[in-house]
Amino acid sequence: MPELPEVENVRRSLERVLCGQTLARVDVRRPNLRFPFPDNFAKRLTGRAITGVARRAKYLRVLLDSGDVLVVHLGMTGRFILGETEKAGRGGVVGDYVYESGHLPQHDHVVFETVAGLRVTYNDPRRFGYMLLEPDAEMDAHALFRGLGVEPLGNDLDAAVIAARASGRRADLKAFLMDQRNIAGLGNIYVCEALFRAGLSPRRKAGTLATRTGKPTERSERLVPAIRQVLLEAVEAGGSTLRDYRRPDGSPGGFQDRHAVYDREGQACCKPGCGGVVRRVVQAGRSTFYCPTCQT
Repeated sequence: MPELPEVENVRRSLERVLCGQTLARVDVRRPNLRFPFPDNFAKRLTGRAITGVARRAKYLRVLLDSGDVLVVHLGMTGRFILGETEKAGRGGVVGDYVYESGHLPQHDHVVFETVAGLRVTYNDPRRFGYMLLEPDAEMDAHALFRGLGVEPLGNDLDAAVIAARASGRRADLKAFLMDQRNIAGLGNIYVCEALFRAGLSPRRKAGTLATRTGKPTERSERLVPAIRQVLLEAVEAGGSTLRDYRRPDGSPGGFQDRHAVYDREGQACCKPGCGGVVRRVVQAGRSTFYCPTCQT
């Protein structure tokens, strides 16, 4: 499933080409994805101008001049493919994003066309993604968003925030970081990588990030920059492509080549002088990769 860096790359790609565009046609080719489409979905989108493309956790938020927001979750295999209609022709508004992605057209479920001739196709073989259309003014109170924690790339995340949320918690550190109510958008790959950089065991109790009075410990001070650093590097590398994820231009991400522990079970730890071997364990049904020698 795409995690925060992959969704952020999709957001940046869509923002580059969609901001200021007006939707001329919306073709919905089936009644549902993971959930049914909202009532009058195509009609409510047609003729609307796109004023921005934002992200909250792993959700895309396409802002419309009507005051509504098109909310998109990519699920496991959802992606947007950018191209041009015959009206625009090659080399028009899309520019560098004209790219042969090799997708199967039978999985093209929604096609958005703009007045300028841009075509944006939502393709999702497994149909675990979904789309909502809600008033922007009600987004913070919506069930999907009201319980989300701080954004890890924003200024609100610091050691004090992590310590306050972790204080007294007996959950494993891995489970604590994966809980979207604590930090929004973190997923399995980047939690494993951030914990490695911070030198913290995923099996450590979350409460050890805080003192008895709830103040941040040295572990919290190490963890925050590790989270931010690994996410920023992954965003700049285009995310991690393991199976299904592709950027909107059809190209794969590149951060999987920089994984220090994720999916490296049995390989030597890459930290100089460590001498440990990467181990895989299962926590809450998910694979966790870490070095038991240098992550304590």
